[in-house]
Amino acid sequence: MSSDKEQREHDPKPHQMMDNEKTIKRNPHPDFKKVEASRPDWKEYGSWDFTKTKKPEWRLGDGPNDGGECLKKEHVEIDPYEEGRSPVFNYKLLISAIIPRPIGFCSTVSKDGTKTNLAPFSYFQMFNHDPPVFIIGYAGGFDKAKDSLTNLSETGECTINIISEHFLEAANATSINAPYGVSEWALSGLHPAKCTSVKPDRVKEAVFSVEGKLMETKELESRATPGKKTGVLAIIEGVRFWAREDAINEDRNLIDPSILRPVARLGGITYGRMHEAVEIPRPDFEERTKQDNAEHLIKPKADGQ
Repeated sequence: MSSDKEQREHDPKPHQMMDNEKTIKRNPHPDFKKVEASRPDWKEYGSWDFTKTKKPEWRLGDGPNDGGECLKKEHVEIDPYEEGRSPVFNYKLLISAIIPRPIGFCSTVSKDGTKTNLAPFSYFQMFNHDPPVFIIGYAGGFDKAKDSLTNLSETGECTINIISEHFLEAANATSINAPYGVSEWALSGLHPAKCTSVKPDRVKEAVFSVEGKLMETKELESRATPGKKTGVLAIIEGVRFWAREDAINEDRNLIDPSILRPVARLGGITYGRMHEAVEIPRPDFEERTKQDNAEHLIKPKADGQ
């Protein structure tokens, strides 16, 4: 377990968070622009393509579709609270393993209405549909709250926008460590659009946006350093949706992924694109066991199964 001194070395100032680039060093490249210049140009994908699965003939009981190659590899056990292990290691490990992650591009306004904030969060997910509920995870406790969390907790309102390829660079720019009071809207060049039920503007460039109202928050405490607050979970109800007219179907219940072109967060400074998919129907027990002649696989649950 890390000592308090070690914790302070990784978090020396009260305002520094788990997303502080100089502390975390997510960027592995000393000269990123040089590395970027050596890479191929951006690829334009004209359509959203569906392919077969790797093994369309897969049957119940077949297991992995790689012929068992994955079973030849051993695993390394990791104790997140191992003595001397920095919480930063857990952060880097988890953001590289739990991928792809959707990004909640959150817009908020201060209680007095004079200051705005626009920031991306990859600790984000849809949680329920009736009511529509979303969660956002903030690094640091309320004692280290950044503008987004402060605004949300004081006003109870936000908008959540889904990031698409056509404004990826602008969205990423809002994560800049700008001085207090500097507008992320201006730095990014993105355009605000008025909402109906909440004061924070939505991002006009976004194909899909959600007007949100805060339901509750939960502050989290470090296991490595008891008493230290390391995160806040915000639970948000979606009270109104906005969808670009060319992306929504007639029934207003489906978004076209070829227009949405969502961007996902991967590990380090990496983003992922989506331009290809596979479809797999959810199996019906009676139909599938009969179809695959898998009656012999119908066994009671046992230890380890």
